[in-house]
Amino acid sequence: MIVFNKITELQNVLFDERKAGHNVGLVPTMGALHEGHASLVRRSVAENDVTVVSVFVNPTQFNDKNDLKNYPRTLEADCKLLEDCGADYVFAPSVEEMYPTPDNRHFEYPPVSTVMEGAHRPGHFNGVCQVVSRLFYIVKPDKAYFGEKDWQQIAVIKAMVKHLCLDVEIVECEIVRDNDGLARSSRNTLLSKDERAIAPNIYKALKDSVSYSKKHTVKETHDKVVGEINSIEGLEVEYFSIVDGNTLLDIDSWSDTDHAVGCITVYCGKTPIRLIDHIKYC
Repeated sequence: MIVFNKITELQNVLFDERKAGHNVGLVPTMGALHEGHASLVRRSVAENDVTVVSVFVNPTQFNDKNDLKNYPRTLEADCKLLEDCGADYVFAPSVEEMYPTPDNRHFEYPPVSTVMEGAHRPGHFNGVCQVVSRLFYIVKPDKAYFGEKDWQQIAVIKAMVKHLCLDVEIVECEIVRDNDGLARSSRNTLLSKDERAIAPNIYKALKDSVSYSKKHTVKETHDKVVGEINSIEGLEVEYFSIVDGNTLLDIDSWSDTDHAVGCITVYCGKTPIRLIDHIKYC
């Protein structure tokens, strides 16, 4: 496995790979890797001749400077995990390498980019599109792999790919969870022992709501999840939206869609740490 910091060096190697007829898979990450990321990398390795993993904490997608400052950075450990997973190349650029000049491009794909995370984190998805589009231009992957934990992000990236007419297949991969149900996330490393102990209640409430929803309305299901989580000291729901899984627009009735998804963001602890998750209802 080779680690590159410079765009031209990576592109030169990938040119030779393509010349040899090899297809390329890309796994974009912000580092602090865990088993969720590992599952994406292993799938890419299985489905492609060459796998590139980017490790870059992208400043343009943070609307909170403290969140950017505190985001975990563990490149040495990340590279060990990636080598064990069979990755071929790691791209770990500096901010200056990725953004030699300010990126003033503006991406907006309503409604998928403007609801939920888009409404609560202004500019977040614009930054995601800036960095992911740059990575696609740099690597020119045949396939790019994203975890379903960031459900809305996948919808936004698909919209961007269509808008920019990019020739890349977006591969969605299932959430990887700990044994207690908590979705694997780089932010989990920021949780204290007590916070980590209560965080699984988020998924428990979501999971319990699936059977509850069979005999109750969308609003009743929504209120049950929010009430259950907020009743636990140290957890506070920022939003819980039950939406059409394609448009990401709120639904009023289960009959409004055959692809209902509940998307949630919860603050955990005193700091607090912002955790996201989702559940599929049908």
